[in-house]
Amino acid sequence: MLMIRLARFGAKKKPFYRVVVIEKERARNGRSLEVVGHYNPVSNPAQVLLKHDRIEFWTKNGAQLSETVKRLVEKNPAPVAQPVA
Repeated sequence: MLMIRLARFGAKKKPFYRVVVIEKERARNGRSLEVVGHYNPVSNPAQVLLKHDRIEFWTKNGAQLSETVKRLVEKNPAPVAQPVA
């Protein structure tokens, strides 16, 4: 089963996370299929960059969101496209 979850990078006491699509059984920082975003909790305010189109693609193809990624997606929704007048 595929999961969309966080993979930890960065130095000690300075975490930086990538939002990745990965097999559920793989290790936290194992080989992922695709990087679909970044999350930096150290910066003030925390920086979140998500590729909402790719997250939607993977969820339609059966990938599950982890609790943390689900919360990040809810707090940072995709920008609404403005209709052209």
